[in-house]
Amino acid sequence: MLGIDPGTATTGFGVLSVENGVFDALSFGLISTNKDGKAGDRLIDINKQFSALIKKVKPDIIAIEKLFFATNAKTAMSVGQAIGVIIFTAAKNKVNIVEYAPGTIKKMVAGSGRADKKMVQQSVRKILGAKVRSKNHGKTHFDNSADALAVALCHAYHLRRGGE
Repeated sequence: MLGIDPGTATTGFGVLSVENGVFDALSFGLISTNKDGKAGDRLIDINKQFSALIKKVKPDIIAIEKLFFATNAKTAMSVGQAIGVIIFTAAKNKVNIVEYAPGTIKKMVAGSGRADKKMVQQSVRKILGAKVRSKNHGKTHFDNSADALAVALCHAYHLRRGGE
């Protein structure tokens, strides 16, 4: 499964396999766009990079974090646009997508719907082990990748509990 932490500048991704109840982080990283680029060009770039990622990893399902609107409407709108491109790209590549609210992800992975980013990262590292312990993964910002892996783990836990 492919977990996605959506964003315009950086979209985190995490590829997770589950066999016999054992989780394995196959890969993780970022889809990045030029922060100084035009909005339309950035969305095209997300589409191209995400489509290439889907073709490379061939996920059975894509799990994405739902948009959480806090205080910055401008940021929420741009993230919403990125989510739209991600959903479109998944549909175009014929991969089903499921969405989870941030609080649900935090509760399933870290044990509390109010867990902060650091707690989520610690839980992801504890669950997935040595592959995600290194802090040096090239240009990867681990917080985005950890959030994406947390989304994938949330879906895996949902399936384990009998969800679809």
